Amino acid sequence: MSSIIDNNIAVTEDEILDHFRRTNALLDGHFVLSSGLHSSTYLQCALALQRPADADRFARELVNRMALDRTIQGVEAVASPAIGGLVIGFAVAQAIGVRFIWTERQNGEMTLRRGFGVRRGEKILVVEDVITTGGSTRECMSALEQHGAEIIAAASIIDRSGGKADVGVPRTSLATLDVPSYDASQCPLCASGSTAVKPGSRASK
Repeated sequence: MSSIIDNNIAVTEDEILDHFRRTNALLDGHFVLSSGLHSSTYLQCALALQRPADADRFARELVNRMALDRTIQGVEAVASPAIGGLVIGFAVAQAIGVRFIWTERQNGEMTLRRGFGVRRGEKILVVEDVITTGGSTRECMSALEQHGAEIIAAASIIDRSGGKADVGVPRTSLATLDVPSYDASQCPLCASGSTAVKPGSRASK
């Protein structure tokens, strides 16, 4: 795996967060997250990844970090849960030089569709744009494991769990935020009279 390490790429956490702010992908307010939780911070990664060069840079930095600690040694494919992980997942697969597949929800259940298949024991890296609870990553992993895949690691651009999300495999992120999120019934923003908005593409992630 050392052959894919690019010593010319270095992206700091501050650079990542500055980029998200410049592209209006990091917002402050009162939001309903895709997990259904409420928070004062919202990440819309699609805005941060509009330019392929940005996605490529973030992907190569993720690959560098995972390659250096041998997290992704032997990876044979990259997979992402649709739709948020598709851009960065594809870019990571391109940086490694392996194929890219994705899972998506059908009747509310994450599944492998579109003719995609995995070999029994195929080593797969699961990539997302942002992790909050780790729910989408775990659902993606489960769908792949049902077909016999071996999930060896997970990655995201942003970890907004403060490092607490546990997906059962080694996990890498470029930037970590420790932003509280609340059940709607316990949300202090709601209690103060603020109305939550839902800028995401769906209600649950």
